[in-house]
Amino acid sequence: MSARVITPRNRGFLFLDSHPAGCKRLVEDMWQAVPGPAADPSPDAPVALVIGSSAGHGLAATVAGLKRVGFHGIGICFEKEPTERRTATAGWYRTAATARYAESTGRDLVFLNGDAFADSMKSHVGDLIEKRFGGRLDYLIYSVAAPRRTDPDTGTTYASVLKPIGQPHSTKTLVFNEDGAPEVREVETEPAEGDDIQQTVAVMGGADWDRWISHLADRGLLAEGFTTAALSYIGSPLTAAIYRQGTIGAAKTHLEATARTLNERLGKLVGGRAVTSVNGAAITQSSTAIPSIALYVGLLRGVLGESLVSPARQLTELWDQLTGTAPLTVDDEGRVRLDTWELADDVQAAVAARWKDATTSNIADLADLEWFQAEVRRLYGFDVPGIDYSRPVETAIPWPTHTP
Repeated sequence: MSARVITPRNRGFLFLDSHPAGCKRLVEDMWQAVPGPAADPSPDAPVALVIGSSAGHGLAATVAGLKRVGFHGIGICFEKEPTERRTATAGWYRTAATARYAESTGRDLVFLNGDAFADSMKSHVGDLIEKRFGGRLDYLIYSVAAPRRTDPDTGTTYASVLKPIGQPHSTKTLVFNEDGAPEVREVETEPAEGDDIQQTVAVMGGADWDRWISHLADRGLLAEGFTTAALSYIGSPLTAAIYRQGTIGAAKTHLEATARTLNERLGKLVGGRAVTSVNGAAITQSSTAIPSIALYVGLLRGVLGESLVSPARQLTELWDQLTGTAPLTVDDEGRVRLDTWELADDVQAAVAARWKDATTSNIADLADLEWFQAEVRRLYGFDVPGIDYSRPVETAIPWPTHTP
C-alpha cells in the first residue's frame, strides 16, 4: 500500500504531483456531462482509435465516445507511472478511471501507454485491430500535443517551439506570484529563427497523422466509410501572433492541409473522410504553456460565464457529426467548427475591450480568476468538489490491464 496525503506543489501552472481521487472524480463529472447514448448499444459497435486519450480534448473524445457512441477500441497516451517518491501523472489516473467506465458499460477498450509517434506502436495497434477487433477500424481521433517527435524514417528528433514569425511579439500575459496573487505582465517573445518553423511543423503538423492512416490502410484495416478527425484550434485575433500566425499556427495549417489530402485519398479508398475539428478554448496542460492564453481564457470566462462550452460538450457534438446523429458540417477549408460560440463577434468584442483595459489592479474584476485557478488545479486532481484532501489516498493505481 502507498496511501498518503497529497498536497499540491507547483511551479507556476505546472504541478509536481497529482491526486488520484480528484482525477477520478473529474472523469466521473465529464461522464455525467455527456448525454446518454444516441442509439441503443450494440455488440457490433464501431471500433475507434483515440490517439492522445488521457488529457484535454482527447480525453473528452474518449469519454464522450464511450458514453454517446458506445465504441470499442484503443486509446493511446504517454504517461508516467507512480513511484515511491512521486505520484503518477494525472493522465495515468484519468486513464484508470476511464477504463472503469468502459468495463462497467461492457465496452472493450484497450489503453496503451507509449510513444504514438513510433512505428512500433503503430504495428502493435494494427495487430490489436486485426486480432481483437475483427480487422476493421471505423474511427480515428488524433489529439496529440508534444514537445518533440522522432522521425521513424530518419531517426531525427524534432522539437516544437512557441514563437511568432517574422518579428518579436509583445503581449499581455497572466501570471500568479508565490502568494497566488494575479499579475498582468507584458512579455516579449523573440521570433522564430533557423529551422524553428520546420521543426515545429514536423512535430505538430500532419506528418504523424498521415503515417497512422497510411500504416492502417496498407494493412487493410480501414472499414468502409472510415472517418478520421484531427483536433485543432484557431483562437482569437488577440492571441493570433503567438498562436495561429506563429510556429504552432504553421503546424496547424499543415495539419489542415493533410486533412484535405487524406480526405481525397480515403474517399477513393474506402468511401471515407478526413476532417480537422476546430475546438473552442479550454484550460489544458498544453494551453497553459502558451503566452497570453491564460489571460485570454480568463477574460473569455469572465465574458461568457457558464456559457463557455466544455470539452465534453464540444466532443459530444463532434461524435454526433461523425456518426451521422447530426449532419457533418464543414467550412470552406473542410473543418468542423466547434468554436463558433467563442469567435462570435459580440463575444470577441467584449473580450477585446477587457483585454485592452486589463491591468494587475483590475484583472480580478475583468476575468474569472477563481474559475481559472481552480481549473488549473483540477488538471492535476486538486480543488475538485467532494474530495477530502486531508485524507490519505492510494497512489499506486495500476494501469488498466486487458486480456488477450
